[in-house]
Amino acid sequence: MPRVIHFEIPADDPERAADFYTKVFGWEVKKWEGPQDYWMVMTGPEKEPGINGAIMKRLVPIAGDSVIAYINSISVSSVDEYVKRILDNGGVLTMPKVGISKVGWLAYCKDTEGNIFGILEEDKNVK
Repeated sequence: MPRVIHFEIPADDPERAADFYTKVFGWEVKKWEGPQDYWMVMTGPEKEPGINGAIMKRLVPIAGDSVIAYINSISVSSVDEYVKRILDNGGVLTMPKVGISKVGWLAYCKDTEGNIFGILEEDKNVK
């Protein structure tokens, strides 16, 4: 069964957001070594229930249709298969499948209520 495995916090200033979450919650935040302005967030020990995520540079300025929320990503066996399921059940593809180096394939979708979520197919061979 697919599970929520990751969240993303959009930010105008990722470094400022990292400082906020570190000071408020004690989360450990480190800049990712990849090509994007992306900061990995550890919310607690791996042995405890919960998920980790990231702070990312906001893709577009805040406006009427901007995302002002956390984005949860769900682990799936095939992005292509789940995009089809999403579309067949009234959802919308908002960002087509993209490769993330050494991570896998990611797409963003909206549910029937307009909520954005990610689906991620792990594939360490993506370059």
